[in-house]
This record gives sequence, structure tokens and C-alpha cells, in this order.
Amino acid sequence: MQRRADLESDGGFVLSWLPVTETDAKESAMTVATITQFTRMLKNLDQWLQKGAEYAQQKGFAADVLAQTRLAPDQYALVQQVQSACDSAKFAAAYLSGQTAPSHPDTETTFGELQARVRTCVAYLESVPASAFVGAEQRRVAPPWMEGESVPGDVYLTRIAVPNFYFHVTTAYALLRHNGVDLGKRDFMGVRSWTDFS
Repeated sequence: MQRRADLESDGGFVLSWLPVTETDAKESAMTVATITQFTRMLKNLDQWLQKGAEYAQQKGFAADVLAQTRLAPDQYALVQQVQSACDSAKFAAAYLSGQTAPSHPDTETTFGELQARVRTCVAYLESVPASAFVGAEQRRVAPPWMEGESVPGDVYLTRIAVPNFYFHVTTAYALLRHNGVDLGKRDFMGVRSWTDFS
């Protein structure tokens, strides 16, 4: 049996029980694969930040200067891109597993603090068991910013969580690369050797 959280009209949740079907299992596999990829990309992001710190040391300037760089005056700085990428992954895992996401105040200002934020998020993603995502595609997701509205889990995952996550993580990569950090496609993909796929 699976537990389903249904959104009530007053914004609360009521739990009901439904049988787990083969379709549920197949759909949850997509959710698990996506959360797993988020985890992998955040680990890659951690490595990009490490390369950024090493680059700054080689060039003789404080790495934390890079944390405040941005591609356009009205766009988030690197620090906020990292925070937003972490939040996107964290909330996706929480909402789709029926959990309350842990609180991570946006207080980071240094590269070390950003790397700690990424690692904390990765630890959370890895703590959610695959079984928690069974039925995730049918679970109603109602983030506070939707102001009382909700969407099915599969819509939230594919049309909100995934594009939002990659928007921020890709911008973080672009900011570091734009500022001279020696990064390439293999760094983005997290590929050390093509045997990683074998």
C-alpha cells in the first residue's frame, strides 16, 4: 500500500491509502532518477566551487569576490544561484516524498559556506529513500508561492523543478567559467572518464 497526501480546501492535508500499482512503480523510478541526477549535479557544483577557490588562489585574489559576481545587473549573483539550485533540489525531494523540507537560511557569503550548503543539501537528498517517492507523480504539490494553488507531482517535477534547478546550476557554472575558472563540459557533466558510464 502507498500513502497519499491529498490537499484539502483549507490548505491542510489528509492521508489516504491506495494500492501500489506497476504504473506507480515505473513513475516513481523517473522521480528517483531525477532526484539522483540533482544529487550528482550538486556534487559537480561543489567541484566547480572548489576549482573556483583554487583559481582565485592562483591569481592572488579572494575567492569570495567570485561569490558576488553576476552575468547581468538584474540577475542573481553566484551566491544566490547556488542557494537557489540547492533549494530547487531540496524542495523537489521534499514535496514529492511528502516530507517537510529542512530549513536552510540564505546566510552564505563565502565559498566555504557555499560548499557547506551544497553538501548539506546533498546529504538531505541522499537521506530520502526511493520508497518515499512511490506515487509522487499523483501527489499534489502546493508550494507557498502558489498562493493556495497546487499541481500534480509529475507536472511539478518536469515543468517546474527540473527547469528551475538547471537554470540556476547552469548559471552558476557560466559565472565561474566567465570569470576565468578552468571548467569544461566534462566538469559540467561530472565525467572523469567515459568508463564512468560503463
